[in-house]
Amino acid sequence: MMKYLQKLGKALMLPVAALPVAGILMGVGYMLAPAVMGVPGAEASGAAYTAGFLLIKAGGALIDNMAWLFAIGAAVGLADDHDGTAGLAGLVAFLMIQQLLNPAVVGAVRGMDADAQAAWLTTAEGIAFSKIAGNCFIGILSAIIGGSMYNKFKGTRLPDWLAFFSGKRCVAIMTAVVSIVVSVILLFVWPIIFDGLVALGNGIAAMGGVGAGIYAFLNRLLIPTGLHHALNNVFWFDTIGLGDLSHFWAGDVMGQNGANWSVGMYMSGFFPCMMFGIPGAALAIVQTAKNKKAAIGLVLSAAICAFVCGVTEPFEFGFMFLCFPLYVVYAALYGIFTIIVYYVNFRAGFCFSAGATDLVFSASLPAAQNTWLIIPLGIAAFIVFYLVFRFAITKFDLKTPGREDEDTDEASAVAASSDDKYVAIAKGVLAAVGGKDNVKNVDFCATRLRFEVADSAKVDEAACKKAGAVGVMIPSKESAQVIIGTQVQAVCDELQKLI
Repeated sequence: MMKYLQKLGKALMLPVAALPVAGILMGVGYMLAPAVMGVPGAEASGAAYTAGFLLIKAGGALIDNMAWLFAIGAAVGLADDHDGTAGLAGLVAFLMIQQLLNPAVVGAVRGMDADAQAAWLTTAEGIAFSKIAGNCFIGILSAIIGGSMYNKFKGTRLPDWLAFFSGKRCVAIMTAVVSIVVSVILLFVWPIIFDGLVALGNGIAAMGGVGAGIYAFLNRLLIPTGLHHALNNVFWFDTIGLGDLSHFWAGDVMGQNGANWSVGMYMSGFFPCMMFGIPGAALAIVQTAKNKKAAIGLVLSAAICAFVCGVTEPFEFGFMFLCFPLYVVYAALYGIFTIIVYYVNFRAGFCFSAGATDLVFSASLPAAQNTWLIIPLGIAAFIVFYLVFRFAITKFDLKTPGREDEDTDEASAVAASSDDKYVAIAKGVLAAVGGKDNVKNVDFCATRLRFEVADSAKVDEAACKKAGAVGVMIPSKESAQVIIGTQVQAVCDELQKLI
């Protein structure tokens, strides 16, 4: 199970790679066009507004459709040979599940007329199905279905009269069948999951500042499943009458328009964590990495995105599946800082996420309080996240980005960038692992080739290093890992051509 989660984590890095540019576009766009966020008195016309508006829409095209990115990109990543057919299968699964669990379809299946359906949509179950569209959990589930169906049916051979649908053409058909079955299961399971989260939200809301901390912890912890949106719908909007974000941007404070809580308390704690805590954790990951170039390439842009506009997914998905216990600690730190923020009376809000852009533009709203405290709170968050991550990584030898390899240097052979060099490395490595007759499949991760072999005893470590590898690992009798460096994809591409 853990091995599959690690594979899923690596697959998710393909769609996640598209998020940093989206976050930067939106951050710059909000700075140029604060009126888009509803900031009172902000100019809603002119060249700057137009440019900012376009940047926001460009970035939002990706951020608002993360579920689609996951469904297609992660499916390709889960495919044994990263074939685009798996991405098509992931899209098939996503579209079918999303359509079959659409509130209108569910209502029709249950025989509801228009009035009954309208009333049903105001219930917890109706709200649950209204959150199916664009849900990241459904996107990841679709990727798993698509990738699995591709791996299982890509080589299917059918009778002559059905031969047209053999092989990869069979994948989409089987994906559609499985998606229907999964949709039927979710028809009964999804409302139970969603209702449980809503009930949990009601209980947390009654606990004041401690409850806010618990909410922040669960918000981060549920990110891998996408179910954090269910909690957000309770705390940030008006699902149960508690709409922290809605009231904050409407200009309300405690005691106004039904706001019987300290407005902003369910958003404020995210600011020091996202703006300063993530950069601190990123620094710890880089400093403890054995392959610092790989680590810097992954976490640096993620840390910048988190600070500027609160886009945290590139950072979180970069390590949550590699070392989930550390991710639990990461989520707990959010909870702790949210409690602290509540009691020191720091209040800020966001429309997009808890980055510097939203902090600046929310500081003028009535519910904002003591926003200058972001400096001492941020310094504290940076130090705490850094120390906790550094201690955990080194103490327990956690495999954060850049620590997967035993050697600290990249292979000298990949220092050059010519295609001929990669061909030479590929040929040498292939011979060193026993030739193509010994290789069942080859894949790659951040810095290493992952071989499925018939007999790992045939792998010659010395020959691999002579071909340009840094090192070799033999996890089992049927697998071998050859450490190349950050240019591993170029070598793998050439290997797959040879095989």
